[in-house]
Amino acid sequence: MAEAGEVTWIGGFHAIEAALRDHPERLGAIAVVAGRDDRRVRRLQAQARKAGVGIETQPEAWFDKLKSDGRPLRHQGVAARMTLTVPGDEQDLAGLLAASGEPPLLLVLDGVTDPHNLGACLRAAEAAGVLAVIAPKDRACGLTPAVRKTSAGSAERIPFIQVTNLARTLADLKQQGVWMVGASGDGPVSLYESDFAREPVALVMGAEGSGLRRLTQDRCDQLIHIPMAPSVESLNVSVASAVCLFEFRRQRLISGD
Repeated sequence: MAEAGEVTWIGGFHAIEAALRDHPERLGAIAVVAGRDDRRVRRLQAQARKAGVGIETQPEAWFDKLKSDGRPLRHQGVAARMTLTVPGDEQDLAGLLAASGEPPLLLVLDGVTDPHNLGACLRAAEAAGVLAVIAPKDRACGLTPAVRKTSAGSAERIPFIQVTNLARTLADLKQQGVWMVGASGDGPVSLYESDFAREPVALVMGAEGSGLRRLTQDRCDQLIHIPMAPSVESLNVSVASAVCLFEFRRQRLISGD
């Protein structure tokens, strides 16, 4: 998978602490607003020194000029330049599957366009032990600064694969023995009546509002629904993804006992 790409500003303690923990080699010097010397700043400085990343101070007006994706950076008085990961492609996906030591769990997003939804999906996917998140290149959200921020660092850790033809990718995965499970409000099988404990599984989620496209549904081996109270018609795609992924994970943990 491609290692790095665009260089941009990141701001805020949580984002910079996560970067120091996971990818210190991608960080430039960290800037701290002049005159601030509280416990949180001292902790960040200690973490940076341990990781071999430099620390400098800058006046508050300097921070106010920083931008990310054309917008003012939310910085909390700390900022750093970071070289970001770039999405992988079909070849990277093949390499990940070949190197996987256990039946993989994949998350496929069919045209998710909202960056906050994508960021939350990435975070849930990492927490559930997903091998990779797959999405089409066209008419879908990529790894924007908003996605990276919402993901709370997951965008830099979990492989994000953008493919040219999603239907073809799903067909290729099926040939490799991956069971395609699509989530749909009218899916005939309940999530909790399915058995995915040992199968290589790809959870396929649709776009906000419109759901799974017909061509994508046709590539699925099974369509499931999440049982919900009658007063609720649907869940946000990131919430629905998390519910399904953690049920898959629960089944695998039980089967491993």
